[in-house]
Amino acid sequence: MYGPFDVPFDVPFDVPLEIAASYRARTRGLLGRDGIAGAILLTPAAGVHTFRMRFPIDVAYLDRNLTVIAVTTMRPGRLGLPRPRARHVLEAAAGAMARWDLRAGTRVDVRPDSRDDG
Repeated sequence: MYGPFDVPFDVPFDVPLEIAASYRARTRGLLGRDGIAGAILLTPAAGVHTFRMRFPIDVAYLDRNLTVIAVTTMRPGRLGLPRPRARHVLEAAAGAMARWDLRAGTRVDVRPDSRDDG
């Protein structure tokens, strides 16, 4: 399942987004990949690990309203502690969240990709 999400800059922009909502998709996440063009949203999720990952990632923990609780960068082979208020986790290549100015308090807007409508 794919769709964009908006980051509230002065001018919002779309970021390609993969949604991992099944247990299998969440377990797989970014494992075995060499990178990601946009981001992947793990839902529901409160924590992640980077064991067997090939590249460092940025991790944004989101509450039930898709508001960012915390953002961190994780190197491969690390275990991120679960965030009690987190309901979703957004993962992207390291440095992406800073480029998108995604930080605590930012609310992301996830919506279907209009290109999937036919």
